[in-house]
Amino acid sequence: MKYVRFRDPAGAVRRGTLESGHVHFANESYDLNSDEIDVLPPCEPSKIVCIGRNYADHADEMGSDVPDRPLLFLKPPNALAGHGDTVTVPAGKERIDHEAELAVVIGEQCRHVPEADAMDVVEGFTCMNDVSNRDDQRQEQNWIRGKAFDGAAPLGPVLATPDEVPADASVQTRVNGELRQDGHREQLIFPIPELIAEITTYMTLEPGDVIATGTPEGVGALNDGDEVEIEVEGVGVLEHTVRVP
Repeated sequence: MKYVRFRDPAGAVRRGTLESGHVHFANESYDLNSDEIDVLPPCEPSKIVCIGRNYADHADEMGSDVPDRPLLFLKPPNALAGHGDTVTVPAGKERIDHEAELAVVIGEQCRHVPEADAMDVVEGFTCMNDVSNRDDQRQEQNWIRGKAFDGAAPLGPVLATPDEVPADASVQTRVNGELRQDGHREQLIFPIPELIAEITTYMTLEPGDVIATGTPEGVGALNDGDEVEIEVEGVGVLEHTVRVP
């Protein structure tokens, strides 16, 4: 099943199901990509827990070592953007990058979750672009300026239940139609159950919280007016544009 969170023509926020490109709620049906509805991020997280360097090839392209345990950092709710949005990035920066990620949406409040039970707390998966301001990221340890600015986490367009997403699901980025990133879920150094177990050792995850599992190699610069597509097999395509002030 695939769920879409959206604002209907009357302004009410709804959660519908997606079938054949149409969003269904009650007796109404809307084209996912029409102007009738505003597609919203599929959840309302209290936090987005991101994983750094979780693909070996990406660590190599960044000139970094593979970590010996998951490298964690946070994005706050202000970083959220939705399908079809225009993401305005910080002005005056030399390098703003795209990073396609398979994102995990948590379905229940949880703490100290064993790996064996980790998938029981997962509601589903979605697409995320970990938009990254490299100028400031390279100058700070906590990556607030580099990773947590407004709109730095486009998320969506749907929440797909785990059965919809293959174990080897592809994770891709296209910019203006050009394929930039092409990895898959099986390349994760730390798989999803291990990530959930590690994160919940330190913090409580709430319903709607997101774990962004890392990005494959091929990250690259974004420019004003770029059209970005983040695709996760089994989820769909998250689209957004880029505005450089």
